[in-house]
Amino acid sequence: MFVISVFHRYRVPLLLFILSIITAVLLQHTSSISQKLVKTNGEHSQQIFVGKKTNNLTLAKNIQKTILENGLTVLTKEVHNAPVVTVQVWYKVGSGNEEPGVNGVAHQLEHMMFKGTKNRPVQFGQLFSALGSDSNAFTSYDQTAYYNTAERDKLKALLVLEADRMQNLLLDNNQLASEKRVVISELQGYENSPAYRIRRAVIQSVFPDHAYGFPTAGTQADVEKLTIEQVREYYQKFYNPDHAVLTIVGDFQTQPTLETVKEVFGKIPKSQKSSHLSTSPLPHHFSSSPIILREPGAGKLLQLIYPVPDLTHPDIPRLGVIDYVLTGGKNSYLYKVLVESGLATDVSARLVTLRQSGWYHVLVTTVANQELSKIDQVIKSAIANLAKTSVTPEQVENAKTQLIASVILNSRDITSQAMQLANDELTSGDYRYTERYLENVRKVKSADIIAVIDKYLKPETRTVGFFEPDEQKSPKAVNHQNYTPATQENLTSGVSLTAAEVRNYLPSVSFSTDTSTQSIPHKLTLVNGLQVLLLPDQSSPTVTLSGYIKAGKEFDPHDKAGLAALVADNLMNGTKTKDTLDIAKVLAARGVSLDFTTQRQGVLIRGKSLAEDLPILLETLADVIKNSTFNAGDLELTRQQALSEVDIELDDPDEVANRTFIQSIYPPNHPLHSFATKESLQKITREDVIAFKSQHYRPDTTILALVGDFDFDKLRTDKSAISLIKTQFSDWQVSGNPPILKYPQVVIQDQGMRINPVLPGKAQAVTYMGYTSIKREDARFYQALVLNQILGGDTLSSRLGAEVRDRLGLTYGIYSNFQTGRNVGTFLIEMQTNPEDTNKAIASTRKLLNQLHQQGVTQLEVETAKHTLISNYNISLAKPEELTDTIVMNQVYGLKPIELRSFAQKIQKVTQTEVNQAARELIHPDQIVVVTAGSAIMAEHRK
Repeated sequence: MFVISVFHRYRVPLLLFILSIITAVLLQHTSSISQKLVKTNGEHSQQIFVGKKTNNLTLAKNIQKTILENGLTVLTKEVHNAPVVTVQVWYKVGSGNEEPGVNGVAHQLEHMMFKGTKNRPVQFGQLFSALGSDSNAFTSYDQTAYYNTAERDKLKALLVLEADRMQNLLLDNNQLASEKRVVISELQGYENSPAYRIRRAVIQSVFPDHAYGFPTAGTQADVEKLTIEQVREYYQKFYNPDHAVLTIVGDFQTQPTLETVKEVFGKIPKSQKSSHLSTSPLPHHFSSSPIILREPGAGKLLQLIYPVPDLTHPDIPRLGVIDYVLTGGKNSYLYKVLVESGLATDVSARLVTLRQSGWYHVLVTTVANQELSKIDQVIKSAIANLAKTSVTPEQVENAKTQLIASVILNSRDITSQAMQLANDELTSGDYRYTERYLENVRKVKSADIIAVIDKYLKPETRTVGFFEPDEQKSPKAVNHQNYTPATQENLTSGVSLTAAEVRNYLPSVSFSTDTSTQSIPHKLTLVNGLQVLLLPDQSSPTVTLSGYIKAGKEFDPHDKAGLAALVADNLMNGTKTKDTLDIAKVLAARGVSLDFTTQRQGVLIRGKSLAEDLPILLETLADVIKNSTFNAGDLELTRQQALSEVDIELDDPDEVANRTFIQSIYPPNHPLHSFATKESLQKITREDVIAFKSQHYRPDTTILALVGDFDFDKLRTDKSAISLIKTQFSDWQVSGNPPILKYPQVVIQDQGMRINPVLPGKAQAVTYMGYTSIKREDARFYQALVLNQILGGDTLSSRLGAEVRDRLGLTYGIYSNFQTGRNVGTFLIEMQTNPEDTNKAIASTRKLLNQLHQQGVTQLEVETAKHTLISNYNISLAKPEELTDTIVMNQVYGLKPIELRSFAQKIQKVTQTEVNQAARELIHPDQIVVVTAGSAIMAEHRK
């Protein structure tokens, strides 16, 4: 799975997102990629239709299905909410079609699809980046998908590139050898996760004789043995138009676009080899005793797998409702049984429904002193008791509402809509599957729930896995000043191809960017100082809320680190008039979501709902911010969850590398130096929590942004968003001035250092390289963005990606970033590597930094980077969560609302001279701090 553009930082969340996309119960427990909320024109502007109070949903409206003579299925849907379009090609083949001994060939080919074609022998990531496309790919059990979202004038270019690699892929031994190293790095990264390992062991037990039991990404042993002949045979057999679905959703005209599709794809011949894909139901293997893994790791895990039928079975909608009854939030059945009782710190589940079979898997993170066998018995008894005592009609209706609302709220953007259509068409044979599925969800009754529990959630049909961590020593850090790696890599003269050469391989395309017509939010400031930004839009019957409170971790006392997060995590745990379950019940009854996330310099608020439920969203937000009571029992439960999270973080190389890196560049007296520990969390009292809330949760340090389908008509003041906000927040009063925090001056180290926290049993190492850098208000901010895009803005087209990842094959992912805040900034490079490759990757990175610092960048690199940044920015504004977050953070940084529109203009004005000056001033190869968490990378060099 490639990680390109905005996805490069989020490997595991992206994997979970994709796994959710391919299930029939779409996107249940994940964050969405969403559609721009701007006023629209045109007859097809309303892409999702919901009847008030009825949850009547139509997702498959305005879709045209066309089948070309060569068998290519084309699904088109016009959505004119933003000048963007998504082009996706899904192949009806995945890891579930593999044979023993070649597990991973589907995933390996997915990687090879970016290596170039006979017509374009260039890394396709560079081509997509030059187009400004947000591009990615994934391999699953029943399909392999390639998707690109870009500005509308890039539509034909995207079609040409996808058609080219459908038929002309370059496959040679050198490219395969390089990319196999990358895939193995990816696989080793998964091995770092105990949850991944126990799930893999249980799934293999359930499907011992079918490829559904194989890891979708492959095994290292099989990947190492793959030959170019095996990959080529797989490509020729399955990558043909009659095995593919092309989906196009966005701002285009259907008939001209279909003519272009026929022109571009129509001459590709259908497959010549037989490739029958079975749809026969699969038998399941049941293990009578638990599968036990005793390996290095943190936290005990219980994994349950219940087999279920394929996605076309009539019981699947009922199982989707059961999932929400059991694990859909704090008011769910298993949450009460396991988490509220103190037996576990977390319980999650997912219903996986595939072409031939499916399963319902439940993962429980238990409290350290609990026996896994006891937890297993508790779950078994709880489900049996639920079947006996029945499920109330209210529970069923709430679960149905949550499920339906999640589909609506997470299907607003064109990328998600195209994914849903393609997945439904490929897996079920009907792009309207989800719509029919939801129609059947509405029909589910309490009796159906009991019948399906008795049928599928039986103790004798499940397979159980226990992960029991080995005793391990605390991480130790090896610290070397003035360390010089033993391995020096000879580099090419920059990227794999120059920007000019890349453009030569692009299809004919205009590089002009649409003049921004982004609507500017209306700003309202209440008498109490609360700032509110409102952007009405009727393109989708939903609303999205973002907010920011200046109450982040920077205010934690050094001996009580974790206090800010403990406060935010308890806001929803009871107010003066509602307890925890009351709040959860109100939100669940309407499918409303509201979350608080504590960051270093603030608390981020995110909420979303159907438009008709905006009053509930705002009322709940106001209640928990103003009237939270911090019940002692709930507070202690949250503390235990935080303690468990510390254990998990200290077993995660990425988290350990981050902690060590931050504490290496910021001294102990700095607000960013402290991280929560078990000792600091135990010191926090309820009085500390109440005092922190009273001191830092203030209207004059809070910003809210609301985007969506709400009334902004001043003539209807009783129902307008402004009226609702004033009603809920005007009485929020505090006294005195807000706390002021002074950040001490930090001087960059004169010499770099190497630190290696050692974590037992980790197959993949994570490296952080960097130092303190510019703040958001720095005049060089926009130049730094362009510079960074060239250096490491994504993991394929940047200099770092093209050299360290693509040419040398040393890492699955590498990227750089200027992390700019209100008070401080950091320059950071992150990569994950095989421990044997770490020093070579670090040496290559250092040399590239020296090269950039001394030689600068070319004019065409600057122009390409500017176009990519502007295009990616425009695409990001087509997603409600990103749009509202951008509005809020612009206000946090003291920028005017017009920044939403002028950002692109400021990027466009950046010159090559300014970027090269920024490279000399902001890139310091000799002062870099290097932290590698994982295996003992440094030990071998201490002789």
